[in-house]
Amino acid sequence: MIDFRVYDESDAPEAARPMLEAAKKRMGFVTTLNGVMAESPELLAGYNALAEQFGKSSLPLQAKQVVLITASVENGCEYCVAAHSTLALKARVPAEVVENLRTGKSLQEPGLEAVRRLTQLIVARRGWVDDTDIEAFLAAGHTRRQVLDVILGVGMKTLSNYTNHMAHTPLDPAWQDQEWGR
Repeated sequence: MIDFRVYDESDAPEAARPMLEAAKKRMGFVTTLNGVMAESPELLAGYNALAEQFGKSSLPLQAKQVVLITASVENGCEYCVAAHSTLALKARVPAEVVENLRTGKSLQEPGLEAVRRLTQLIVARRGWVDDTDIEAFLAAGHTRRQVLDVILGVGMKTLSNYTNHMAHTPLDPAWQDQEWGR
């Protein structure tokens, strides 16, 4: 197994240090994911830029969490499933919704289920989603813009999911609080 170093704001490559310092201010700690990504300041900057833009997207807060957890489940990323499950609960996503997302079950709320289903299809089919599936998403009250915003979230998670797969990123203690650990 290749060992990827987990940097912090004091020993990371110079270009990554300000981003890790900002992450520490925002989160209260530097996640091991950010610490691994710091090896490539460009990857870390790209991930942060996508995360910032996804945060500004037209999707409601709970729908954003649905995208992040669903993409991570579909990609088999235990780190991101744990992290986003914890963050979703802190964002007041009901525990039942989080658990259903983690186990790949349908959601009761039709709008959130449409987001879950579209996200799952985008990841599983590598973007080749049928028009009927997009029409179902739109019929659930979503917009064409939101189709594209889901793609943005999937792209963001692809960067982190793949990084975690290759680096075997250690799970942060903060993500273990809810017993979501590996």
